[in-house]
Amino acid sequence: MLEIGLVAFTTLFATIGAVDVAAIFAALSKDFSPADRRRTALRGCLVAAGILTVLALVGEALLQEMGITLAALRTAGGILLLLMGIDMVFARHSGAISTTSDERAEASKKPDISVFPLATPLLAGPGAMGAVILLMADARGEPLAQVMVVVALLANIAVAFVLLLTAGQLSRILGVTGLNVITRVVGVLLSALAVQFVFDGIAGSGLLD
Repeated sequence: MLEIGLVAFTTLFATIGAVDVAAIFAALSKDFSPADRRRTALRGCLVAAGILTVLALVGEALLQEMGITLAALRTAGGILLLLMGIDMVFARHSGAISTTSDERAEASKKPDISVFPLATPLLAGPGAMGAVILLMADARGEPLAQVMVVVALLANIAVAFVLLLTAGQLSRILGVTGLNVITRVVGVLLSALAVQFVFDGIAGSGLLD
């Protein structure tokens, strides 16, 4: 079970991208007071936790209603995570783990950024949504394993909250190079895990039988 929790935590850490989110949050909240920054970070993390937890609990059932098999989900999720991992290795930013230029422009005009873009798409983006559904599907039939996935999810949100509170200091201490080093290391791990998801999806599809 410890291995399941570790895999879930690592996968969600990469797809939520708390370090990158903290750097973006530092820029978006540069004119906020410390109290406003804390309030915005807390609200954004709570909303993101709610979104991802609901998807963890009902995501698989929703997929079944849509006629999407677990094999298809594993393969598609693996491809999405692989693309994210490649972007992370080359320190590129995509809409899967960050905001687009249009989204940043819209967010900069809003006084409250807790729901958009902080909660979604930054914290609860398409990559994190797909990952949490996939992890819960892999743990199907094992209640303790599913609990570990939810715990890993909430632990990542807690880590993200701490990083958001220290966003300004984190950016100054690590700098662009430091942030990119962390992103690249996590990207390599995520790419390897993504390929394994694709392998599992193809094996479970019956295409090779």
